[in-house]
Amino acid sequence: MPTIRIESLNKSFQVKKKQAGLGASLKGLFNPKYEEKLAVNNINFTVEQGELLAFLGPNGAGKSTTIKMLTGILHPSSGSAEVLGYSPWNQRKKLAFHIGSVFGQKSQLWYHLPPSDTFELMSRIYEIRRSDYLERRDHLVRSFELEPYFHIPVRKMSLGERMRCEIAVALLHRPKVVFLDEPTIGLDVVVKLRIRELIREMNREEGTTIFLTSHDAGDVEQLCERAIVINHGKIILDDKVTKLKKELLTHKKIRLLLAEEPHSFAINGATVIARDGLQYTLSVDTSLVPIESVLEQLIHQCRIHDVTIEDPPMEEIITHIYAQKNTSASMGVN
Repeated sequence: MPTIRIESLNKSFQVKKKQAGLGASLKGLFNPKYEEKLAVNNINFTVEQGELLAFLGPNGAGKSTTIKMLTGILHPSSGSAEVLGYSPWNQRKKLAFHIGSVFGQKSQLWYHLPPSDTFELMSRIYEIRRSDYLERRDHLVRSFELEPYFHIPVRKMSLGERMRCEIAVALLHRPKVVFLDEPTIGLDVVVKLRIRELIREMNREEGTTIFLTSHDAGDVEQLCERAIVINHGKIILDDKVTKLKKELLTHKKIRLLLAEEPHSFAINGATVIARDGLQYTLSVDTSLVPIESVLEQLIHQCRIHDVTIEDPPMEEIITHIYAQKNTSASMGVN
């Protein structure tokens, strides 16, 4: 049985209509008019145990609304969902013992107290046996390297230190599914890398299912195996991350460092997009010419000191998906 199953899930909200003009605005204060906004529109998907899933979309696409339904915070307008066999909104208390959540912009740590106090409180909330709690707490403190600030107030921590504690306390009760909403937002590069390592370890060692939303393409590229893209409440793409990189954008970059100035430089299927002395950057459209053919031409024409081939960055791929789907929608293509 899938860990998460969603069938024909919909969620709409009543939104107050803005009325133009001063008179209409005043009238709207006493006699407001509402319109229905469909935040999640008939979505269907499943997630298997141990999967690393990226749930992507622009602001307002329906990501947070979906997560709130899967964690039982919101009831859907129609459709059904199961998480670990539970109906999230009907069995929220039971489900809470088996899932964890981390929201990058909302803390579950007590601001004026040290993380050790929050850990203690959570152990009581989740009814963890004392010996199991102490063993689990010590393991998480070591794994997440929390020793230096485990007993100082949260308000005195950096954002990176706080986020480590947020993820660690979310794992205290050994959840089978963890929802991570922007877990690396605002963090520096070094801290981001460390948090990604910790999430991978958690998935590998405990088989935890990861449901991740993020605007940071590095999170998606380095953590996730599969991506679902949602826009205007609808799922517009569901595929493996590696396949997205391979098929949706057909351009690759070749960076060359030549041993000497070439006599000629005419490579079929490649365009020089940057040059600095003997360093060249080429763009190759692999839908027109295989990358092997370009490399063969380069070897015959130039003495190469070094060469690297780069895939397009994840940001470019995600931007391409949105643009492609928006173009299709504007042309009336489903």
